Amino acid sequence: MSKVGVMPGHEGRHAIIDSSVPHPARRYNYWLGGKDNFAADRASADEFEQRFPGVRIGARSNRAMLQRATRFLTAEVGLRQFLDIGTGLPTADNTHEVAQRIAPDTRVVYVDNDPLVMTHARALLTSTAEGRTAYIEADLRDPDAILRDPVLRETLDMTRPVALMLVAVLHFIPGDGAAAPIVRRLLDALPAGSYLVATHATLDFAPPAHREAHESLRAAGRSDVWPRGRDEFATVFDGLEVLPPGIVPVSEWRAEPGEPVPDRVNVSVWGGVGRKD
Repeated sequence: MSKVGVMPGHEGRHAIIDSSVPHPARRYNYWLGGKDNFAADRASADEFEQRFPGVRIGARSNRAMLQRATRFLTAEVGLRQFLDIGTGLPTADNTHEVAQRIAPDTRVVYVDNDPLVMTHARALLTSTAEGRTAYIEADLRDPDAILRDPVLRETLDMTRPVALMLVAVLHFIPGDGAAAPIVRRLLDALPAGSYLVATHATLDFAPPAHREAHESLRAAGRSDVWPRGRDEFATVFDGLEVLPPGIVPVSEWRAEPGEPVPDRVNVSVWGGVGRKD
């Protein structure tokens, strides 16, 4: 999650939208075929896609894993509470829609730091009568602000298991070793029986030219993505029981039978699901 796209000094609930600065949520929306993005977001997305032709495939594979993981946790595990941080702009089959289709009484709290995301979420992400959805405008880099927000505890029973969804958001936390402590703080607040669903961009499968291209973009300040290798990404699951098939490219996590699986070079996103005992 990045504050790119938020005017300095306006972070938080009263942030205003700067459409001249690309934001990850709006760029991702563009790759998924959405219309809630600005010219700066599309230009940034097109530059990424020019340098990394598979990025759109990766974005869609990532979204599909979120939906499969949500179905699994709702239908097979029986979870009824989700904390989805780094929500992104609403598209088809958002977390609560997938879950409430199976269990209408499911409750979901969405968190994002882009005010445009929150505006759209409040307008479009409506719950079933039996369940509930709620929204917090906050930044993953401040997990305590999320945990102490009254909306969280008004919506979720924090004494019962929760699915923590960190899908395509941890790679906006820059720095070696910087993501795992944030995840640990969030997991520490959740009871036994909770689950972590996490995905993360990687250069593990990238050819040398792609690695060099990304380093060039980052050095020029045109990439807000901090790719991590499998070993570092795996540390966010420390202390959890990682469910089969383990930490794998998102396209390979419980892939639907008969569905074609894209080349790992094009996906370039690790994913996994872990259970807290």
